[in-house]
Formats: sequence, C-alpha cells, structure tokens
Amino acid sequence: MRSASAADFNATRFIARLRSRGLTWVLAIAVVLLQYPLWLGEGGWLRVREGAQKIDIQLALNQRLEVRNASLLAEINDLKQGRDAIEERARNDLGMVAPDEWFVRVVPAQSVQSGKTNE
Repeated sequence: MRSASAADFNATRFIARLRSRGLTWVLAIAVVLLQYPLWLGEGGWLRVREGAQKIDIQLALNQRLEVRNASLLAEINDLKQGRDAIEERARNDLGMVAPDEWFVRVVPAQSVQSGKTNE
C-alpha cells in the first residue's frame, strides 16, 4: 500500500497536469475565437477579397462605358457641326439617295444561288 505522502504527490501531479492541459485547451480555444472575425467576420479577409473583386468588375464596366460615351459624344459633335455626317448617316442607316445619284446594289453570286439575301 502507498503512503499518504505518495498518494498526495500523485494527486498534486495529476492536478498540475490537468491544469496545464486545461490551460492549453483554453488558450487554443481563445486563438480560434480570435481568428473567427479575421476570416469570417464583418470586415474579414474573405469579405474584403470579395469586395475587391466586385470593385475590379465595376471598374472594367466603367471603362467600357466611358469608351462608349466618348464615341457617342464624338458622333454627336459630328452631327452638330456639319451636313456631311448627317448625309453619311442617312445613306448608311436609311438607304437614302440624293436626287442626282443612282443607287446600284451588288449582290454576291453565292447568295443568289442559295436564295438568301443580305437583309
């Protein structure tokens, strides 16, 4: 049989081991809880990355729209300044012909044979 002091020593050692392991678990849980907002929280890394992707997509869209707007603005300025741009637009879009002109339409041979037209 063991002596009382030996049993006391083993109990003390057990309690010390339990405390150190408990402290380790408490610290591990604390680290995990502190990491959660960094990765998954309101201003977390994943949301910041998602927001950056949305910003990149919007910037690309804005750039395309700026190019389109610049071309429309140039076309508007052409239409405001001279009659040539208006005539060109009427000829291309509406098929208009001036009074002293002839309109000749050339149809490719392939479309005539197949019965298809370019319209």
